[in-house]
Amino acid sequence: MVADFRLKDDNGEERSLYEFLEERPVVLFFYPMAMTPGCTAECRHFRDLGAEFDRLGAQRVGISRDSVDKQHEFVKANSFDFPLLSDPDGVVARSFGARRTIGFLPNKRWTFVIGKDRRVISVIKSETHMDRHAELALEALTGHAS
Repeated sequence: MVADFRLKDDNGEERSLYEFLEERPVVLFFYPMAMTPGCTAECRHFRDLGAEFDRLGAQRVGISRDSVDKQHEFVKANSFDFPLLSDPDGVVARSFGARRTIGFLPNKRWTFVIGKDRRVISVIKSETHMDRHAELALEALTGHAS
């Protein structure tokens, strides 16, 4: 069972994991840094598959160490239809085990598919296959729903 946390979203509003889980499963993905090519591609893939996540009743939520202002800029520049949370000290990333520093990259690229019962359904880890996270999350949600 995952623990709750509170972080500010791209609009500066404090949000909690349990708030998202009240309504539906959550696909929580940690990405290293907004506005970089790999992270932009990853987040756009989550955006582009939005209808499929909606069909399965899942909420997408991204987290990085970027500031609220940078998250807001990232959302606006890419028309993301899901919240991006700011974890400036990496506390939440560490609590999920998705934390390390290599060069300038402050987080691992991990995705957690979490059921409404607060249990982790699937964990997806890949630094270089950011284009697969959303697809694998959809597969996990589909398998869990069957």
